[in-house]
Amino acid sequence: MQTGNARRGFTILELVVVMAIIVTLVAIGVPTYTKSIIRAREAVLHDQLFTMRQMIDEYTMDKQQAPQSLDDLVSEGYLREIPKDPITNSRSSWKIDMEDSLKAADQTQPGMVDVHSGATGTSLDGTAYSTW
Repeated sequence: MQTGNARRGFTILELVVVMAIIVTLVAIGVPTYTKSIIRAREAVLHDQLFTMRQMIDEYTMDKQQAPQSLDDLVSEGYLREIPKDPITNSRSSWKIDMEDSLKAADQTQPGMVDVHSGATGTSLDGTAYSTW
């Protein structure tokens, strides 16, 4: 039989042990979570660069001249919209490489031949985003 003075609950020691376990799990999980978010953004960036480069090539083949900007790809229906750079979170940070006028199909209007991220940081593999 229990007396009226018996208390039920956790001791301070039990609470401290549980809190220590929770803190340890969070300390292990947060860096892993952060890295997985960066990895996902880098994968999206790779995919967007591949698609934009492919559309630049298709536009150049179809029109017999390179596009002057990413807006040309959108206005001609090659892209639905200019994608957001997942690293900078901006549509206007893309860096465009223009072709040499002597090598251009239409030498009066050299156009863009490549696109890169405008992000200033480095990826998880150590390369600069701007070189992708």
